[in-house]
Amino acid sequence: MEYIAPENIAYHADCEPLVRALGFGLVELVVFKRQSTWHVKIVITAPSGVGISDCSRVHRAVLPRLEAVLSSQDMHVEVASPGMDRVLKNAAEFSLFAGRKVKVWDTDLSDWIPGTVVSADDASVTLETEQGIRAFPYQKIAKAKLTGTV
Repeated sequence: MEYIAPENIAYHADCEPLVRALGFGLVELVVFKRQSTWHVKIVITAPSGVGISDCSRVHRAVLPRLEAVLSSQDMHVEVASPGMDRVLKNAAEFSLFAGRKVKVWDTDLSDWIPGTVVSADDASVTLETEQGIRAFPYQKIAKAKLTGTV
């Protein structure tokens, strides 16, 4: 699994402080232009969960900033929760899901390992598993996903 530092994701530094100020974590930010329209996909998380009103609040806060940064008002912005069974796309996401149950595909075992995220850094994630606390280097994780339980 690849670790992409948040500061290396386009426009992350412009949006993350606004999202954090509202009490959410910025899980995913995708910005691309199709013809003349900018398309923005934002995924947010919070320990207490994310509802429709939360997504609306983040949308209202981030839209003016993106319009200014992208010098355009021709924009489609979608804000969503990560969902119960989110497939983690970037190893940097683990740090946002501390305390949440996940499962990782360990390439050494060729099997899913369930556990609760204890901590994560730029090299590995530490999970509390049935066998105890274990660190999993990202290069040994083929894929990972939330399991839908807290």
